[in-house]
Amino acid sequence: MNIDKRTEVSIASEQISINALKVIRRLIEHGYEAYLVGGGVRDLILGRTPKDFDVTTNAHPEEVHELFRNSRMVGKRFKIVHVRFGRDIIEVATFRAARDEAEENIDIEDKEQLNQTESGMLLADNVYGAFEEDVFRRDFTINALYYDPEEDKVVDFVGGGEDLKKQIIRLIGEPESRYREDPVRMLRAIRFKAMLGFEIDEASTEPMHELGYLLQDISPARLFEELLKLFMSGYAAKVFDDLLRYELFGWLFPDSRRSMDNSPAEKLIRAALDNTDKRIAVDLPVTPAFIYASLFWYPFIEEKKRLEKEGVSYVEASNEAAANIIAKQQLFTSIPRRFSGQIRDIWHLQFRLSNRHGKKVNALVRHKRFRAAYDFLLLRELAGEKLNNLGEWWTNYQDANETERQKMKPKPRRARRRPRREKQI
Repeated sequence: MNIDKRTEVSIASEQISINALKVIRRLIEHGYEAYLVGGGVRDLILGRTPKDFDVTTNAHPEEVHELFRNSRMVGKRFKIVHVRFGRDIIEVATFRAARDEAEENIDIEDKEQLNQTESGMLLADNVYGAFEEDVFRRDFTINALYYDPEEDKVVDFVGGGEDLKKQIIRLIGEPESRYREDPVRMLRAIRFKAMLGFEIDEASTEPMHELGYLLQDISPARLFEELLKLFMSGYAAKVFDDLLRYELFGWLFPDSRRSMDNSPAEKLIRAALDNTDKRIAVDLPVTPAFIYASLFWYPFIEEKKRLEKEGVSYVEASNEAAANIIAKQQLFTSIPRRFSGQIRDIWHLQFRLSNRHGKKVNALVRHKRFRAAYDFLLLRELAGEKLNNLGEWWTNYQDANETERQKMKPKPRRARRRPRREKQI
């Protein structure tokens, strides 16, 4: 174990959440230890603006909850306390025991507090320990920096400060066992790499290629939340590259991965992720439904064709294919209903966009999902689909006045008259 290395850092107190400091000071006033920890400390040292501030303490969750009336205990896997100040939530966690210490000292009747699967994944980790042990329960060295606001110093047990300087993401402990404890750490490593522009050290990447299957043990709801962080933070294209590089993508999106072998699926996905990153960069709204629509467009089309070959009608096949593809993906990552409805709309509107005749064209422009469907159409063309310049037609149609719109609509085809049969005499 490394010594308690306290270093002075240039962290101005005004950069830190007042509410986080309130929590720390009250804990200290009542005789507890308390520190800022994790990504907030990392970001402050890097000169970034932290999104949130986490506090760690030797007070147990029940004791923290008792100190703060504006708090509630959450989590079964890891019990923590949320202290709420309006919209600002300060997360407070108790120091956890080092793994070996926890396994040796835990009482038999408390085994459920440190529970794990046969593959090594922790289902519960609520064995509390000392400050010096807590660091070894954290994931990466750069997230294991503790800031003591009373002394204005950082406590660094594992060389996280040095790794920040070298721009290295390094797991604490033996990488394979740490990934087995929580396979989501593989996704977190990729996210930090993209977000910070760092590199993951070789020892931490090597096991990823073989351990992707462990993601199947993670609940679909948790994976969906992790994917929001991966794809909706402005660096989705980089994340996609690394999910493929470390062979994790197929364990998250098996249908999408298969479709990439014999269709323009990869080009469409990349185009959608690039589009999302660009919109985030200029503060335009984005939705995960758009990304999911691109991930599963080609699996949806394949399923629709299969159903039509079985004799299912065009409309029924479209509805059933959408339901089937979304249901299959929900075995891996959940898709909340508010997003699955948007995905269906984007897909179904692709077929309506190909019809440029009659009054329905104007009604389509007013559809609440028209813009998303139109953007998706442009991405399909960008990915290489041959759509007879349909995207350009809709672009011009939106810019045209009513008179110009009428001229743009293709003239209805005349019904061909059948030749009269001569009466037989």
